Amino acid sequence: MARIAGVDLPKNKRIDVGLTYIYGIGQSQAKNIVEETGINPSKRVHELTDEDVAKIRAAIDANYKVEGELRTEIAMNIKRLIDIGSYRGLRHRRGLPVRGQNTKNNARTRKGPGKAIGRGKKK
Repeated sequence: MARIAGVDLPKNKRIDVGLTYIYGIGQSQAKNIVEETGINPSKRVHELTDEDVAKIRAAIDANYKVEGELRTEIAMNIKRLIDIGSYRGLRHRRGLPVRGQNTKNNARTRKGPGKAIGRGKKK
């Protein structure tokens, strides 16, 4: 099992699919990494040699922010927006959609479960 950037890649996946298990690497970046290192993209993760893994690790370290470093950068960007009091920062602080989505009917992912509104106890 190959361990790259602190992530164990699944053994039976193709290498270009397995690389997408690393936070910050999507399909297009995985294909670019495989082309850059010269590894056959149809190779499975468990078929990789130690040299192949070293090539991939070097390519990722040189060109991409992944895992902890990327998560830290994103968290700092959000914290900066909150600190300066921008509109986006306020939306983050209140747990509402940030990118202009409608909140009248939907947005349950950001807002959480609906609150029941009753009329109180009958006298």
